[in-house]
Amino acid sequence: MINIIVNPKANGKKAAKTAKKVDEYLTEKGVEHAFFYTDAPRHAIKLSEELSKKEGVIVALGGDGTINEVLNGLDTEKVKFGIIPSGSGNDFIAAAGIPVDPIEATDLILNGEAKPTDYMVCGGVRGLNIIGTGIDVDILNRCKKSKILRGKLQYVISLIISLIKFRFYKFYICKGEEKTEKEALIACVGNGHRLGGGIRMCPEAKIDDGELDFVIAGKLKKRKIPHAFVKLMQGKILEQDFTSFERCEHVRLEFDKPVTIQVDGELYDGLDFDLSIVKSGIKIYRP
Repeated sequence: MINIIVNPKANGKKAAKTAKKVDEYLTEKGVEHAFFYTDAPRHAIKLSEELSKKEGVIVALGGDGTINEVLNGLDTEKVKFGIIPSGSGNDFIAAAGIPVDPIEATDLILNGEAKPTDYMVCGGVRGLNIIGTGIDVDILNRCKKSKILRGKLQYVISLIISLIKFRFYKFYICKGEEKTEKEALIACVGNGHRLGGGIRMCPEAKIDDGELDFVIAGKLKKRKIPHAFVKLMQGKILEQDFTSFERCEHVRLEFDKPVTIQVDGELYDGLDFDLSIVKSGIKIYRP
């Protein structure tokens, strides 16, 4: 049995059309399946929790937000996870190597193997791709207000505006009793390697290496921002002298005032930035 959770509003309501194609394909193949449609934010979490009690594969059909919600309701010890992309960014599927074409992705679930995959937990919230705070939150807030552009172009334009207007974040890296003060554009932790529809913020991250890629783009002079932007778009952010990078299994940050944290593009207020990796914690259908 394949249970498919759909966000019908994903990618300008294109996910609903994708669901229809997948329904026709699975019916033609004689595969037992059912669709479950979300009707509110976080609804996919509840659906995933309920479906985890039943037999069968659980599939997220939508974008990175839908994938994240389904992940957060999933019984990862019991249920195998499939993904049929229909989002505007599709950042995690790029990291996982899942085909963009929904029928090819469906075939992967029908005929492929669910492979052990790492995921992250930050303040009790699970993430598969990238978790961070700083300018990425500012960019996402701008994207959510935009009603015209979508995908990478929307993210890039919002990024440019945010770079011009953004003030650096102050935070503390906590290792045991030791605290190191930092000021930065962004502090992010990657399991996947890209965000914003293709911007490689954690270009060396892998979803099955048992490690987190912790990247800080530090404080830099305004005149250097255009150069930094170019290097970011080229996937060369780790080569810059204002960037620090380390691989680890745990990251804890503290702040002088409350901040918003993004988890796979979903925004959370009041979340502790206390992040760990769960090695091979979920089985996902991927090449």
